[in-house]
Amino acid sequence: MYRAILPEGQIACERYEHTETGLELYDEDDEFLAFVPYANLHALADDEIYAADERSIM
Repeated sequence: MYRAILPEGQIACERYEHTETGLELYDEDDEFLAFVPYANLHALADDEIYAADERSIM
């Protein structure tokens, strides 16, 4: 799982695809969740970093 970190919050997704202008996010059923323009994306984090360390990544 991944988390797209945005100014307004986070979107969890199973996979993502890079496009010319942003990321397309998909769930575990391969259904489209959201498009996030690169200008609005603060970070894309693998959920494993949340399990590995208790400190905030923000």
